Order: sequence, then C-alpha cells, then structure tokens
Amino acid sequence: MNYKLTHEVISLLEDFEHYTVKNQGKGDIKEFKNWMTGAVSAQGQQRQEPDWEGKHEGRSAESIISTMIVHLHRYAKMYSKLAIAGSPFSTQEDFIYLINLKTLGAMTKMELIRRNIQDKPTGIQIIGRLIKNGWVAQSVSGTDKRSKVISITPLGLEELDKHMHKIRQATTIVSGNLDQSEKMELIRLLKKLEDFHQPIFNTPITAAEPLAEISRKYLYQN
Repeated sequence: MNYKLTHEVISLLEDFEHYTVKNQGKGDIKEFKNWMTGAVSAQGQQRQEPDWEGKHEGRSAESIISTMIVHLHRYAKMYSKLAIAGSPFSTQEDFIYLINLKTLGAMTKMELIRRNIQDKPTGIQIIGRLIKNGWVAQSVSGTDKRSKVISITPLGLEELDKHMHKIRQATTIVSGNLDQSEKMELIRLLKKLEDFHQPIFNTPITAAEPLAEISRKYLYQN
C-alpha cells in the first residue's frame, strides 16, 4: 500500500473539511470536485516563479527564504511582546512553555527544552522562572531518578487562561491575510522544513564542525 499517498489524500480531505465548515458547504462529492478544480487552478498560478528583492542581481531563493523566516520570527516576537504587556510573563517563552505543558502534559526538563528548540542553559533559566512563580512544578521521574518531570500547576493554568485571548490575537495577526487553503499549504511546507531541521538540532554539533560537512550529511543524503 502506498502510505504516502494515503496520508496526502487524508490531508487533502481535512483541508476540504475546513473549507466546507468555513463556507457552510454541503461537503458532498460535487462540492469536493469543484473545490479540487479551484485548488488545482490556484496551484498552477502559485507555481509561477515569484519575484524578490535582489533576484535579478543574483540573490538566490535560499537567501530570500532565510531572510524572510528571520523577519517573520521578529514580527511574531513583536506581537508576542504586545500580548504579554502588563502581564506577569517576562518573555514569550514563558507562555509557550506553559502552552506546551497544558497541551502535551508533563514531560522532562530536556524534553520541554528540546521541544522549544532552545539550548539547555536558556531552557533551564526559563523553567526556573516558571517554578519560582508557582506556574509549574517538578518531580522526580518514575523511570529515571536523574531526570525531573515538569508539569503545569493550577496557578499556571489560571495565569495562562487569563491572558490566552491576547495570545490568540497575536497568533492570528502573525498568519496575516492568508486564506484557509494558503494556511494549510504553509503548514505543510513549514512542517517539511521542521522535519528536516529537527534531527540536526537534536544531534550534538560543535562550533568547529564545518557547514559543508553538515550539508553533506543532511542536505544531500537522499
């Protein structure tokens, strides 16, 4: 069985379901065919190569992608600062850590830190701040006595819920003027990049290791 194709079909049906809910459609086969026709047409238009600053002077697609991702991170950080203004949260990482614990449940310190793509010293500092505020609690792992398991406390849930409406406003602004199908396509592309980069992040890399060697091991392995 072609599991990759099955997964893509299921993902496509999920997109169609979002579309019908948003537009109060019937969700029948006729509407699905019309939606697919429109999606294929839109996809054809999107495949036209876009223009970008410096393209005609030799600036590569990889360069502009990297720059845009950095810019989007800064935009998101700006909105997050506005969301936590006047709250007891010190940084956006405070509520991101709490959201992870609320959504995914208790986990070890290192699992929480790796999930947020941060180095150990920074992550430990954030967790320490959350513990000090009484928003999370730590206990010894039942499987590894050397590890500490972190869980969100009732006080942490209360503080998070108190400011969640502003946090949702910030995340809504970040996605900007993208429509539902564009959001789904962006999620697919970002997830593809996430799946590529995460194993690299989880593998110890020294500052002395050349980028060329990292590229050889990961970028050209297929």
